[in-house]
Amino acid sequence: MSLSLPDGFSVRAATREDAAAINELVIAADEAVQGWSDETPADLLDWWRLIDLEQDSWVVEHDGRVAAYGVLFAHAENADLDGFVHPTKTGLGLGAWLLANGEARAKARELPVARTWCLAPDDAARRLFEQRGFREVRRYYRMLIELDGPPPAPAWPEGFRVGTFEQDDARAFHAALNEAFVDEWTFISMPFDEWVEHRVQAPDFDPTLWFIVREGDEIAAVLRGEPERGGAGWVGAIGVRKQWRQRGLGLALLLHAFGEFYRRGQPRIGLGVDAQNPTGATRLYERAGMRVAYEAIAFEKALT
Repeated sequence: MSLSLPDGFSVRAATREDAAAINELVIAADEAVQGWSDETPADLLDWWRLIDLEQDSWVVEHDGRVAAYGVLFAHAENADLDGFVHPTKTGLGLGAWLLANGEARAKARELPVARTWCLAPDDAARRLFEQRGFREVRRYYRMLIELDGPPPAPAWPEGFRVGTFEQDDARAFHAALNEAFVDEWTFISMPFDEWVEHRVQAPDFDPTLWFIVREGDEIAAVLRGEPERGGAGWVGAIGVRKQWRQRGLGLALLLHAFGEFYRRGQPRIGLGVDAQNPTGATRLYERAGMRVAYEAIAFEKALT
């Protein structure tokens, strides 16, 4: 496939100053497929902290406006490719150009596997991916709850207590998350110093929304909350260490977080989850009153 853009279109690398315009593009693409979007410039900037924008991003412009955008995020030996085309510019081959260009960059970096995603109702994206040799490998849910009153009080098993994150908890919190997520598909532990930079030093870091459940001096479960994402309070991660599972800690911790969000005037809370999560997290979230707001599909292709 040719890597040439249509006449009148140009490409350059993204810069942090593009965040607002690219976010508008992403929202427009989401709304064209499912009628709404929860993306924000802050989310975009957060991910960009992990990406070499100069080498691994593409902004396609037409008449001085962003027409399409793509990015490559190197995840261990995999190339995660994300791309969006403005609804007014579909049918011109821009999506195919982004995908082919991303694959070429992944091969140049000698990354053996490429992954990409689309919203479940996006039949055009699915056709493109399948034509390029990608196959469906996973589905993810965005789950939401919209509280119309205080959530039920959490029922903590005897001997457990919950508190908020302190700076001295950083290494233990990081280790607990790693243990809780070790069996997740594609999970790779972020080195501690990098994790601190990405999470603890993030602009929206709020330690009063990071919760730790202890039994004695041992951390049993953790939850990382974020004040706002796409109009909702956000559960960035929740994990129960293996030896403390099946005791109701996950549900209690989730309800505890819901209660804190509600007290802060945020009745809408969301999270993302692998539909095939090995710990049964989807069922837990449904028991807590959450519903699937939308579904995304992951596709994969071997490049070697």
